[in-house]
Amino acid sequence: MERKQIFLPYKILQKGASSEIVEKKSRFIASLAPAESEEEAAAFIESVKKKHWDARHNCSAFVLGERAQITRCSDDGEPAGTAGKPMLEVLLGAGMRNTAAVVTRYFGGVLLGTGGLVRAYTQAVQAGLEASSVTVMSYGTEFRLVTDYNGIGKIQYILGQRGLEIREPEYTDTVALKLTVPYEDCQEVCKELTEATAGRIKIEELKKGYFPDMERL
Repeated sequence: MERKQIFLPYKILQKGASSEIVEKKSRFIASLAPAESEEEAAAFIESVKKKHWDARHNCSAFVLGERAQITRCSDDGEPAGTAGKPMLEVLLGAGMRNTAAVVTRYFGGVLLGTGGLVRAYTQAVQAGLEASSVTVMSYGTEFRLVTDYNGIGKIQYILGQRGLEIREPEYTDTVALKLTVPYEDCQEVCKELTEATAGRIKIEELKKGYFPDMERL
């Protein structure tokens, strides 16, 4: 029996942000940014360190790749396992990919203990994610459809019912358009479109991969 391949969705930063929390007079400033490579992540971390050169710690974590193939984290002088690892776990737990995070700590004079540090660094990254613009990436197929003018109304109705967005419509002697369909729905959508147009439709597969926001929310 053939095993069905599973393509799990993930999230990326459309736009990073900064957010700050205060814990027992210590300031924790989370800075997040998209990163497509280790070089980009390292450059972002270095830029935050330069900006907050006077801080006690600039702890960091990043995750790269659709399946989180590359992960790194640094405690930057905090007790081992109290900063970088909790930060990384927040990113992974939220399903983030290609994302770098730095949490800058300005010491407030009160020791937090290991448990307090873990909570503070965790909450700082969570606050940074909440302030950021996040996009869901899902696996699917991009199609180009060509039909006659009699069929376009039925196609628009079916796609509208499914919340699928029509892109780049072309009106000549026929009607052509593009759309992206979630992987698990491809066969059903193609069958439905073919039946609705009585076969008067050409469905061309353009590419497979991860796409942002395939369905209108």
